Amino acid sequence: MTSHSNHPFHLVEQSPWPLTGAIGALVTMSGMIKWFHQYNQELLLTGGLIMILTMIQWWRDIVREGTYQGLHTKMVTKGLRWGMVLFIISEVFFFISFFWAFFHSSLTPTIELGSIWPPTGILPFNPLQIPLLNTAILLASGVTVTWAHHSLLENNHPQGMQGLFFTVILGIYFTILQAYEYMEATFTIADSSYGSTFFVATGFHGLHVIIGTTFLLTCLLRQLSFHFSSNHHFGFEAAAWYWHFVDVVWLFLYISIYWWGS
Repeated sequence: MTSHSNHPFHLVEQSPWPLTGAIGALVTMSGMIKWFHQYNQELLLTGGLIMILTMIQWWRDIVREGTYQGLHTKMVTKGLRWGMVLFIISEVFFFISFFWAFFHSSLTPTIELGSIWPPTGILPFNPLQIPLLNTAILLASGVTVTWAHHSLLENNHPQGMQGLFFTVILGIYFTILQAYEYMEATFTIADSSYGSTFFVATGFHGLHVIIGTTFLLTCLLRQLSFHFSSNHHFGFEAAAWYWHFVDVVWLFLYISIYWWGS
């Protein structure tokens, strides 16, 4: 029950979701260990299910607090903005570690790699084929999400819907093409430092695309329910910031790993 308060801050109420989230993380981690050693995925799938159900219900409660209960005041939203900014900064450094590993291996290839880059026996992807198409797709999705944002600021509900819809479709299209590219690869993650740096960097980026697409799909469903207004839509802004971050990381991946690295 929300009571009146004389301050702009949000003092959260008791919730079971931190506990179920912690249990889900424990079960998922234990399930991964069991999968690696005993080739049994049951515990891993159980943990994943607990995590997914926790996320859906926890975020549902946060949407209720911000949209219907009015608990996300300007002061609270400011805190959420800073939280998202710091999260994206942490993600930047996460990807810097992958680029560091790639350039460490590629700029001074060891004698085990044949002292050349790409290493002997590695046939890299043609940067002018699927990688270039994926670059165009992500750049286009950056345009459509900006279109959706400006439509939201102008209270243009139909165009905001269209922009978000096309962004989600482009995100799904990118993921399908990257999965096809992985299936067609002539090398694996076990093929020298090239294979490990390539698949770890592009794979984690692909995971971020899936997360960003899910984030935007949630915003699309919320837009359908008229949750956003021109001056109260931080959930959408956070998704847009995250998506632009994913775009920029891909540009660096394409230029360094696909184009220069090949």
